[in-house]
Amino acid sequence: MLWRAGGGLAGIALAALEARAATNTPRPPHRDFSARAKNIIMVFLPGGISHVDTLDYKPALEKHHGQETRGANTITPFFGRRGTVMKSPFTFRQYGQSGQWVSEILPHLGGVVDDLTFVHSCVARSNAHGPALFQMSTGFIFQGFPSIGSWVSYGLGSENDNLPSFVVLPDRRGLPPCGAALWGNGFLPAAHQGVILGGAEMPIADLAPPAPVSARQQAASYDLLSALNQDHLHHHEGEDALAARIRAYELAARMQLSAPAVTDVSGESEATREMYGLNRPETRDFGWNCLMARRLIEKGVRCIQMYNGGHFGEPRVNWDGHEDLRANHTKNARVLDQPLAALLRDLKQRGLLDETLVVFTTEFGRLPISEGLGEGGRDHNPEGFTSFLAGPGLKKGLRYGATDELGYKAVVNPVTVYDLHATVLQLLGLEHTQLSWYHNGVRRKLTDVHGHVVKDLLA
Repeated sequence: MLWRAGGGLAGIALAALEARAATNTPRPPHRDFSARAKNIIMVFLPGGISHVDTLDYKPALEKHHGQETRGANTITPFFGRRGTVMKSPFTFRQYGQSGQWVSEILPHLGGVVDDLTFVHSCVARSNAHGPALFQMSTGFIFQGFPSIGSWVSYGLGSENDNLPSFVVLPDRRGLPPCGAALWGNGFLPAAHQGVILGGAEMPIADLAPPAPVSARQQAASYDLLSALNQDHLHHHEGEDALAARIRAYELAARMQLSAPAVTDVSGESEATREMYGLNRPETRDFGWNCLMARRLIEKGVRCIQMYNGGHFGEPRVNWDGHEDLRANHTKNARVLDQPLAALLRDLKQRGLLDETLVVFTTEFGRLPISEGLGEGGRDHNPEGFTSFLAGPGLKKGLRYGATDELGYKAVVNPVTVYDLHATVLQLLGLEHTQLSWYHNGVRRKLTDVHGHVVKDLLA
C-alpha cells in the first residue's frame, strides 16, 4: 500500500523491518548499558534442585528436625504426603570473601562464589513440573510460547552466519521433561528456535556428506538446490515456514564447514580437559557441554541453553529428589559441580565473563519437610528457591532476598520468574516491555504484563 501510494522510502523501511524480523542478522540492543552482556549461557536443572541442601543454608532445619509443622506454619505438599521437618543430610561451610554458605556436595562452585550473584527468594507460579518448566523457559505455564533463548535471538540476532544463534546442549542421560517445547520459537519466526548439539561422539547427526561425494559435487548440488529453492519461494511469498526451512538448510550446509572445528576439542590442552572433567566418567559428558558452551561463545553464538538433568522415569537422572534425596543430589552434584565451576573460571580467565551472562536456575525448589518415602526425600516447593547469575553488570558476591528460617517461603524481596526474566533481558540490553511480537490480537512479551527489573542486583 505504501509503495502504491508513492511512499517509496517508507515502503523500503517496512520491507527492511520485515526482513530483519524474519532473519537472524545482528541487531542493536534497546539501550546502551555500560556493562551489558553480549551473550548468555543458561544452565537449567530439571526436576527441582533442593535449595536448602545446596545453596540456602538453614540451621533451623537441624534445630526443628523431626517436628511437625502446625497451625499457620502448616506445609501442604504437592503429593499430599506431609512429613516432619527434615534436616539436610549434608554439611555446609562458608566460602570466599562474601561468606556464601555452600553444601559439601558443591565444593567447586564454592570456590567461585565471589563471582556469583545469588537470588535466594525466587518464586514460581506452579508446583507441577510441566507448567513450572514452561514458565521458567518461556514465561508462561502453558505450551506454545517462545523460549527465552528465542526471544534473545529475535531481539539481538546472531554474530555468526555459519552457526545457529541459539544452541541447546541437552544432558546425555536424556532430554528434559517437555522436550523441545522448552526451546521452541513459538509464534516467533522459525529462525529463532533452538538447535540441539549432541555429545562428543556425534555432536550433529548426518553432518558429514557421504564418502563418494566430492566437495565439488556437493558445492554444485548446493548451487542448484539454492536456485530451485529461491524460485519456489518466489511463487510462495509471505510463507514464513518455507523461508525459514530454506534458511535452516542453508545454515546446515554452512555448518558442515564451521561446526566440526567448533565441536572438535582435541586441540584443547590437557590442563583444560582435566579442569572440565573430561577425563572422568562422571563428569565427561557434562564437562563436554560446558567446554562446548565456552567454544560456542567464542564463535559468536548468542544464546546457549544447557541442561543438567534428563527425563523422568529413571532414578537419579535429574534433581527430582522425592525419595532418597541424599543419593539423588550426591549423584547429580558430582556430574554438575566441577564442569560448571570450570566453565565460570575459564570464561573469567579469558575475559569472556565480561561480556557473557550466565544464569543458573531450576523450575522450583523443595520443601523443608520430608516426604516420608524411602530414605527421605522432599516434595516440590515453588514458594522459595535459589538461582544465581554471573557476568557483567551484576553485584558480585551478593546474596539477595531470603526465605524463612526453614526455607519454605520467600519472605525478603521475593523475585518472581517474570522479575528474573526482566532482569536478564536488561543485562542483555533489552527492555522487557519493548521486546514483543503481535500474535492473535495480543502484543506478546516474555514477561506478559508482569515483571520488574531487580535493580538491587545491578552494579
